[in-house]
Amino acid sequence: MEVSLDGWNLGRCDEVEWGPWGSRGNARAKVLAVADGFNVTLVEAEAGYEGDPHAHAHAEFLYVIEGTLRTQGEELKRGDSYAAAAGSTHADFATDGGATYLSIFKL
Repeated sequence: MEVSLDGWNLGRCDEVEWGPWGSRGNARAKVLAVADGFNVTLVEAEAGYEGDPHAHAHAEFLYVIEGTLRTQGEELKRGDSYAAAAGSTHADFATDGGATYLSIFKL
């Protein structure tokens, strides 16, 4: 079989620039890869970061790499994850001490 990169988006993570994340200015993100509208994003949230309430039009997946964060009243720590179904609402998302996480979502 011939090797092809058609349809592939390889993330060269060291080459990707950090950009602002969220509406409060205390988090940054790197979009590591994009395919079929889904984004693989690395996020570094400073202590005190709070996400804005929103509804999920599509499924969202998250994996905590470092730190802790609270989502929907539950505390997640390093190694924890969640999957939020399309149509679910996100009313509570914050980190008191800071967190680094990987988020996979579709806009």
